[in-house]
Amino acid sequence: MINTKIYKAIYTLAEELLEADRKGNQAAFDAFYAELKALCIDNENTDKDHPEQWETLADFTADLDEALVIYEKALAKATAINSKDHLSSIAFSMAVLQIEMDDTEAAIKNLQDAKISANKIEDKEFKVEIDELLAKLLAK
Repeated sequence: MINTKIYKAIYTLAEELLEADRKGNQAAFDAFYAELKALCIDNENTDKDHPEQWETLADFTADLDEALVIYEKALAKATAINSKDHLSSIAFSMAVLQIEMDDTEAAIKNLQDAKISANKIEDKEFKVEIDELLAKLLAK
């Protein structure tokens, strides 16, 4: 279970990052990103460490290779607490990046992992999204 204070901080920073991006305000985006990154680092390997913060950081990381490294960290943390929601969403996000990077084989593997993890979650629309993207890649 994620600490409520941490969750609210992550959620607020994500909203601020989206707004800064929408406005094209790179300075504000960079400042909020640095704040989110600091939050992740400060909480790392403490009882407040949670895959949610790392997944959010990766979501806003522009460098795709760096984002994948952060998603890997989030995935390890989700595995440690056996969070099926996070395992499926992180693997899906990684697959989307890997498709963008023309690494179809890795994307298929992550989508297969996401599908397995998603068997235990309630979000039916997300399950369909995983299935459709996986089917599209396998059809190539």
